[in-house]
Amino acid sequence: MDKFVKIALIENEIRAQYIDALLNDREIPHRLRSYHDSAFDGLFQSQKGWGHIEAPAEFKEEILEIMKDTDG
Repeated sequence: MDKFVKIALIENEIRAQYIDALLNDREIPHRLRSYHDSAFDGLFQSQKGWGHIEAPAEFKEEILEIMKDTDG
């Protein structure tokens, strides 16, 4: 299995769900990592953003291009 690396930050949950759906449709392996921590009541999300996306390094450029194309 390929090693997953941090690809990009995701600003909010809606964007995370949208990117997740696009990558699933293209069958690109990935994981979403939320910065939410219930012990700190979401403190890290307010400071760092919602979370980030991880994927094998060989998909980095394709994922960044998809994210760029979907920026509103």
